[in-house]
Amino acid sequence: MKKLILTLVFLFVFGTFFVPTQAKSEFFTPVCLSVNGKYVKTTNHAYLKNETTMVSLRDLGEIFNADIQWSEKTSTATVKTDTKTISVEKDKNYATVNGKSQKLDSTAVIANDRVYVPLRFLAENLGAKVSWDSATICANITSPEASVPAHLAGEAPYSADELYWLSKIVSAESAGEINSGKVAVANVILNRVKSPEFPNTIYGVIFDKKYGVQFAPTADGAIYNTPTSESVTAAKRALLGEDVSRQCLYFLNPKTATNSWIVKNRKFYKTIGNHDFYL
Repeated sequence: MKKLILTLVFLFVFGTFFVPTQAKSEFFTPVCLSVNGKYVKTTNHAYLKNETTMVSLRDLGEIFNADIQWSEKTSTATVKTDTKTISVEKDKNYATVNGKSQKLDSTAVIANDRVYVPLRFLAENLGAKVSWDSATICANITSPEASVPAHLAGEAPYSADELYWLSKIVSAESAGEINSGKVAVANVILNRVKSPEFPNTIYGVIFDKKYGVQFAPTADGAIYNTPTSESVTAAKRALLGEDVSRQCLYFLNPKTATNSWIVKNRKFYKTIGNHDFYL
């Protein structure tokens, strides 16, 4: 079971994925959050780092109708409900619950002026349970005291099937690429889904043969291999809004490509890793 942690950091701003300052060089897997089976739609998307999920403390406070306080003097975040007062201090591996000290699974930290504290610890102390859906990489909070506020309610951004197939094509086409290159490949698939020139599903785009085989892995069988964990991460980041390809619909490796149609007919955008991307 993944360890779960809460954060105040804004991970998405205007459709762009952000991670804490000290982690910009690392690759994070976004995590969806639901409450009693209902998806939480927020700009403060959760993400996974070293099998630890980070989620917005502010959103949690709204979900449990709790009061969230911050002391600049002591670098302490406090969550208050009618029955519980939970305080966590920066760089400490313990918290206080109604005045009693309890050890944390993960040390509380501050990044980008935001506080990160363990979700499982808070959820259980607030009378909630947390479950993990590995197919969609989502965490679900279950509690009769919790509910999704109207402004946070929405539909899940993708299905398990969509993540499954997008991860497979990303892995088959870019397993050896840099992380941004993997995200860019996922972007191309999603851009095609949105374009009227191509099928309107991820599966349909991947196996599209209207003008011949579009992606070699569907012909050589590599599409059916188990995707790498990095490819799953890239697929999820793209599904949750990260876009490094602008509106590109094509990509190729100029060193191995045997067809020059893209180069002759599409506008070059930029090179990411070993792939050239075209609009």
